[in-house]
Amino acid sequence: MKKESVGIVETEIFNLPGELVLDSGKKLKNVNVAYETYGKLNPQKSNAILICHALTGDAHAAGLHSGESKTGWWDVLIGPGKTIDTNRYFVICSNVLGGCKGSTGPSCINPETGKEYGTSFPFITIKDMVKVQKELIDHLGIKKLFAVIGGSMGGTQVLQWSVTYPDSLSKAIVIASTARSSPQQIAFSEVGRMAILSDPDWNNGDYYSGNAPIHGLALARMIGHITYLSDDSMHHKFGRRLQDKKDLDYNLGFDFQVESYLHYQGQSFTKRFDANSYLYITKALDYFDLAVNGSLIEGMKKARAKFLVVAVSSDWLYPPYQSKEVVSALSANDIDVTYREIESNYGHDAFLLESGQLGYIIGNFLSHTLVSDIMKREIKTIRNGLSIEETAQVMFESGITHLPVVDDENKLTGIITSWDISKAVALKCNSLDKIMVRDVITAKGNEDIESAAKKMEQNFISALPVVDDNNRIIGIIGSDEINRMIGGCQ
Repeated sequence: MKKESVGIVETEIFNLPGELVLDSGKKLKNVNVAYETYGKLNPQKSNAILICHALTGDAHAAGLHSGESKTGWWDVLIGPGKTIDTNRYFVICSNVLGGCKGSTGPSCINPETGKEYGTSFPFITIKDMVKVQKELIDHLGIKKLFAVIGGSMGGTQVLQWSVTYPDSLSKAIVIASTARSSPQQIAFSEVGRMAILSDPDWNNGDYYSGNAPIHGLALARMIGHITYLSDDSMHHKFGRRLQDKKDLDYNLGFDFQVESYLHYQGQSFTKRFDANSYLYITKALDYFDLAVNGSLIEGMKKARAKFLVVAVSSDWLYPPYQSKEVVSALSANDIDVTYREIESNYGHDAFLLESGQLGYIIGNFLSHTLVSDIMKREIKTIRNGLSIEETAQVMFESGITHLPVVDDENKLTGIITSWDISKAVALKCNSLDKIMVRDVITAKGNEDIESAAKKMEQNFISALPVVDDNNRIIGIIGSDEINRMIGGCQ
């Protein structure tokens, strides 16, 4: 399949209704969420994937903004025919609460004062960020996400989703991340924050009408960027090569290419990010800990999604042992989890750079879809004994073409289709018993969607009731949602 770009995209803004109550107990009014979407939401709203960005990311994950040449930060994986195929999936990415790319954060205007929040902005957590995302998903009318995917800080959001809203996602993909920030991670964040707080221009966070603390923010970015790399990647990329010179200068200016690179990274970062947002978001990461009473097993016990956990061999910011802790906790709770480790010398940045390995791993995980991943769970059923007119009325009011018939224990006893109703009217039949199909072809929740599709094709039917081992109905799956997952949009 040809891999293409999603093309020109626009960032949209959703305003949360009412007040947002934060973990701290503080409240925020007039909260905005900047987000982008790619692909189309199917009628069942079962093909939505939420992408969670990393520390300094934004909602622009794919495509191009009008008049710009830089594609979204994960454009290599998101688009028609790509790993996260927008012919099949409806992809959503939002800027986190506390950010500076359209979502409410310290640089936004406080409606109560008419000035930027600055340090009057309340402290936030990863859970608060996810709470805002859930508000957005609800606004879009999506009751259950097909998948939530994120790397680095995005991975912490995925894990938070899995325990806070366990019934709202089918699959969780966590890349180069952790379930609780380690002392080393907190230490690096604190050094970065101190670089900003020590800048004379920080002015206690009230710098928006004057000079921004760009030197402190640049230094914070330089410190952080070192942790995103690895010793091997720095040797390979820079070695001990000098920058635009043949000999050492023997002064305090930079001599080596690696120094020049870090200065460039720091200076360019100050043009696109707010120093106060950096302070608040890194603090939210420090607070992140899914363990309950020190137990990660206890903390992960509410999760219900199927997990893919991916680590990077050379990552020393979020080393593989932390991903393995997540896997162990999930396994101890008998939760379906797959672990993969990418061999790469890129360090933590591999989650953005190793598109080949990631594409293969994520693609296989997403494509192995079960009936339970996409079936419709909220279904209308009827009991035997209703008249044809009453049955037709239920189908008409619910906008459905297949109506399961169940007994008092919710066990499937038959099914009525719109075709059966039409036949009953033509034959002037008044009894449900005479027209309903009793030998119903069904699917199981743990059945591959390819198997369900084959049943539909062989029996010339467009929907299958989904039952458990006791023949109790738990959902229904139609050909439309299966075709979108298997064959893409036509």
